[in-house]
Amino acid sequence: MSDPNAQPGAPPARYDDLTAVVVNCTLKHSPRASHTDTLLDVVRRIFSKHGVGVDSIRLVDHAVAEGVYPDMTEHGVAEDAWPELFVKVAAADILVVGTPIWLGEKSSVCQKLIERLYAMSAELNDRGQYAYYGKVGGCIVTGNEDGIKHVAMGVLYSLQHIGYTIPPQADAGWIGEAGPGPSYGDEVEGGARAGFDNDFTQRNTTFAAWNMLHLARLLKDAGGIPAYGNQRSLWEAGCRFDYENPEHR
Repeated sequence: MSDPNAQPGAPPARYDDLTAVVVNCTLKHSPRASHTDTLLDVVRRIFSKHGVGVDSIRLVDHAVAEGVYPDMTEHGVAEDAWPELFVKVAAADILVVGTPIWLGEKSSVCQKLIERLYAMSAELNDRGQYAYYGKVGGCIVTGNEDGIKHVAMGVLYSLQHIGYTIPPQADAGWIGEAGPGPSYGDEVEGGARAGFDNDFTQRNTTFAAWNMLHLARLLKDAGGIPAYGNQRSLWEAGCRFDYENPEHR
């Protein structure tokens, strides 16, 4: 029998200069308990144990407007908290998106987050690349109905499309048995907590956390994604990075 307390030795690097933003896209306003937040705490604790600066946002607690512009108050909306929240997202090396499943899909709050992230994706970094280049993304999913992989597929596709780099196995979740039942962290018979003893969930969540850390470390040490062949500013200036128009061959 393997030793459950066995450790492989020290981590291969330090992570205490990294920062992360964890966005919980629950539909529940604070201070109501959030099952998604309970699973996200596994990731936060691993990050914090290794000195990563972690900022948590429960998006539904903020007056974030719907829309795909950077500041919706410039488009007829009375209030929009997104520009202020985006300062934290833009400064972070890692973005972890947590969402429950509703009717087999990510929450409406998660979709709003993705749309507002998209609103800022045309911004450029100091090397002329899109703003999210060099940043790492991952997601955590909870619910009591099927759909973890389906939800993760949509979230992770969206993150990579706007410029985030996605590590291997960057998603994890817990849904319990199909149909109505206890959600992650709910107290069940005998005083146990649903999902806490589920090895599959705990392993995948831990692996996802570490893979986000490792990739963020690699990207930070490398200075981000190499700035060649992906600089919009140079493309607009006429540089074509070896592209050949088929009509001109």
